[in-house]
Amino acid sequence: MSQEVLVERLFEALVAGDRPAARAIVQETTSVPAATVLSDLFWPVHELIEKLHRNDQMTHISYQMSTRLLRMLVDQAAGKLSVQAPFRETVFAACGTTEGEELAAQIACDLLEANGFAVTFAGGGVPADELLAQVQERRPNILLLFASSASDLPGVRQIIDTLKSNGSCRETRVVVGGGVFNRADGLAQEIGASQWAYSPADLVDMLTLKPETDVPLAKPQPAAEKAPVKVKRRLAA
Repeated sequence: MSQEVLVERLFEALVAGDRPAARAIVQETTSVPAATVLSDLFWPVHELIEKLHRNDQMTHISYQMSTRLLRMLVDQAAGKLSVQAPFRETVFAACGTTEGEELAAQIACDLLEANGFAVTFAGGGVPADELLAQVQERRPNILLLFASSASDLPGVRQIIDTLKSNGSCRETRVVVGGGVFNRADGLAQEIGASQWAYSPADLVDMLTLKPETDVPLAKPQPAAEKAPVKVKRRLAA
């Protein structure tokens, strides 16, 4: 069965709040690595749900049911990840305030941790000054702001400007992705982020390059125009 069909079937089960059907569909992918399920099944479904919700093409109750149910499935899949011993870099992550934004950032953090990053995830709704204080105290290699919303941008800009102006965390790179950064062409460059990634899989691919490699910001593309995510392994026979 193709990836597209699985995504469509899971989407329909999620928006209907059909927990047994959703679990049964995921069960069909038991021979597939959990990382692939997260990146090639759950992420596309999440993107579809968020797009329809933003365009008012989904009732609020369907959005609530689908995001809560998908988060349960993401939690279960994350528990099956083969986690490498931390050896790459430290990551301090935050995101937007909605359930969907936290879900997107959670997928990103789960996949980074599985690839050997030491990740601390603060979630959404943390004031910019508190995030900045944590960065200055922890001095992570990477500050990841994944799945931010438009309302988060003043705080994101404040954090980046402060880090650049006071030079207190010269080794910390600010990496952004998902959320509003996928919808606004050139926004990541405009606010001064170090790197930008479209999806959790893109993020892992980018950050698992050698740390000293300077990866320039790619020009963001609308989701509809991006090339499909490369499937590492078929989701189902």
